[in-house]
Amino acid sequence: MKVDILLGLQWGDEGKGKIVDVLTPNYDVVTRFQGGPNAGHTLEFNNQKYVLRSVPSGIFQGEKVNIIGNGVVLDPALFKVEAEALSKSGHDITKRLLISKKAHLILPTHRLLDAAYEAAKGDSKVGTTGKGIGPTYTDKISRNGLRIGDILVNFEKKYEELTTRHKQILQSLNFEYSLESIEKEWFEGIEYLKQFKFIDSEYEINRYLKNGKNVLAEGAQGTMLDVDFGSYPFVTSSNTISAGACTGLGIAPNKIGDVFGIFKAYCTRVGSGPFPTELHDEIGEKIGRLGHEFGAVTGRKRRCGWIDLVALKYAVMINGVTKLIMMKSDVLDTFETIKACVAYRINGQETTHFPFETDADIEPIYVEMKGWNTDMTKMQSENEFPKEFKNYINFLEKELEVPIQIVSVGPDRDQTIVR
Repeated sequence: MKVDILLGLQWGDEGKGKIVDVLTPNYDVVTRFQGGPNAGHTLEFNNQKYVLRSVPSGIFQGEKVNIIGNGVVLDPALFKVEAEALSKSGHDITKRLLISKKAHLILPTHRLLDAAYEAAKGDSKVGTTGKGIGPTYTDKISRNGLRIGDILVNFEKKYEELTTRHKQILQSLNFEYSLESIEKEWFEGIEYLKQFKFIDSEYEINRYLKNGKNVLAEGAQGTMLDVDFGSYPFVTSSNTISAGACTGLGIAPNKIGDVFGIFKAYCTRVGSGPFPTELHDEIGEKIGRLGHEFGAVTGRKRRCGWIDLVALKYAVMINGVTKLIMMKSDVLDTFETIKACVAYRINGQETTHFPFETDADIEPIYVEMKGWNTDMTKMQSENEFPKEFKNYINFLEKELEVPIQIVSVGPDRDQTIVR
């Protein structure tokens, strides 16, 4: 069997949580392979809204196995809050969630370091979520990190050694902080974690594959936030692309099956960084208002703009996308004209390549199409799609050279049309 991968193709917030929930009935195992509680996956069904930060989005579907892989970074305090909220809503995850021993722990001092580093950057700040993600991955790469498996062996000594190191850095940055309250919640989270099963996830996942089980790998953030291939330095601290599933789960490249690439019918971005098609006008405000574009974790207002096919083609190429999924099509239901960026003009030169210098003065080159001006939120099949929307789909498929298999016309799991 193969591992299918589902990931975002833009700057995150594409709607991955809903689609994982929709696709999960086809899988036995759902895994997270990178990122941490900086990623909020929103799901809506039965008139309830859920935001998952670290728990895989397959947790709502029957008796599916859910695994937090080794590439994930986990904050015990935030995980406890998330898990308890799920339990109160009737979803007991203790028997259905497995956690890799090799997943790294976000310490309270990692969150403090995150704030201190951002403060030190001043106007050049990246716009992190402040959850300690970057400093945790930094410790991982510099071979100083603590992992889930360390909870079981001489943990207090390891914790003290690493926090002492962090305190020295904070002191050198003249950063004032209070550790007591967040440290108390963190250790309560550590105790809470102990009721879950810690596993050698690379062995477990490969065993599931060998036994003929279907596995879905759920990515966090989006391709354009990948630490290697995104709009560096305004990126996250992990590999958000399909290759990250191999290192984040311990599977070989030949075990990869379909790669589902998710994108919005337009574009959004949270925080700082380049955004060539961003709209600073009434249209941008309207997209944000209709799309309820606020971060699931941070609550920050998202920047909005037209779809960027230069960046999207780049993402399709990097990930080896086999099937596309378009989200929030309904947000554009009331627009007379729809635009799509097909190229950039940089220093007078036209290009269809995403540039290395992302701080360059990028002018988007658009094509315009007639809008569909139709409420699609009640539609049940593609036969009901208006002609103009079908034209938009055909245009995107021709440009991206990959079929759009699923179209979302609203936030609920039932507002999902498989073509």
